[in-house]
Amino acid sequence: MKNLTLVFIALIAALNFTACTDDDGFTFTAKPDPEGVVFTNSTLETYNLMASSSDNLAERFVWNEVDFGVQTPVNYEIQGATTESFETFSVIGVGTQTNLPVTVGNMLSLAREAGLDNDPLTPEPNTGMIYFRVRAYVGADAGNVVEQFSDALAISVTLPEAEEEEEIQLPQIFVVGNFLTGGGYGSDWTPADAVPLAASAEGNTDYEGFVFVNSDTPELKFLPTNESFDGDYGDTGENNGDFSGTIEQEGEVNAGTPDGTGGYYLINVDTEALTYAMTKTSWGIIGNATPTGWDSDTDMVYDPATKIWSLTLDLTEQEAPDNGIKFRANDAWDLNIGDNDADGTMEFGGQNIGIPEDGNYTITLDLSNPRQYKYSITKN
Repeated sequence: MKNLTLVFIALIAALNFTACTDDDGFTFTAKPDPEGVVFTNSTLETYNLMASSSDNLAERFVWNEVDFGVQTPVNYEIQGATTESFETFSVIGVGTQTNLPVTVGNMLSLAREAGLDNDPLTPEPNTGMIYFRVRAYVGADAGNVVEQFSDALAISVTLPEAEEEEEIQLPQIFVVGNFLTGGGYGSDWTPADAVPLAASAEGNTDYEGFVFVNSDTPELKFLPTNESFDGDYGDTGENNGDFSGTIEQEGEVNAGTPDGTGGYYLINVDTEALTYAMTKTSWGIIGNATPTGWDSDTDMVYDPATKIWSLTLDLTEQEAPDNGIKFRANDAWDLNIGDNDADGTMEFGGQNIGIPEDGNYTITLDLSNPRQYKYSITKN
């Protein structure tokens, strides 16, 4: 997971159209946003695509809000293509939010269109590039549309050899409950919108993930799949919302949080030991590259729309691993994340992250993909 931040300058379409007219004759004219459409999320160096994990989140694309200067919602469309020219493309999703999750299956479909395969007898047949872009537009019919496009985002993808696939697939369970709407995940108590937790390896039952449990009175359950409530796990307590730290599948109640309140939680579940733990977290950075050094944290802010923690501040040049910054939770060292070997892969308790030069930086921390945590450090 490389700390690459991609910034794309939009193509500005010089189009105007009448968006709406009120009874007094006022006319709102849509005009392209001079800021354009810009991707703001970081991406991995390469995405490994496995058919067995097609439903898993591969990436959450995030971009800025576009202002066409009219009182009508702006629609956003993510397009995927096998060539940078987008002569032909697939529409991955459409909506009014400025982010969209893209699954492994979405990327896998494009990779196969591009001619990639996983035949081990062919030299490197399974690595190539696919492309994404955002279309922002207002207007409904073909004659009354003003639109802008981001630059093409090139993504490197790899299809593992068929015999390797089962060895590297991480099992998942899912958290469902009355927090899904408030947390920005979807509809409450809907298995398809449940939040995944991932095990450390195939055959292991130690599931982990971060979940924004945004509810005043949290209630949740753990599902073996995100298709139904069959085989669901709940708390062993007597009342819905109890937290005992133990789970069962028969006679269970809806689980709660340790203090009965919502928050951004690290959730650990062991379906063999029938235990679970929930640690409420609030994230910040610390280090001698920050204005307060190693004495105190600088708090980050969580955005439920993008599922990302972020902040902007001045940093000084520092060389890792002895210096730099780290991410930590709750102003304490009990839960901290770094980057061993400066390879972009985040580890709990990992090494400090270096800062290449003095400047003002935007820092992001993305914990939304279980056990595939990433960050970005971008000089402004």
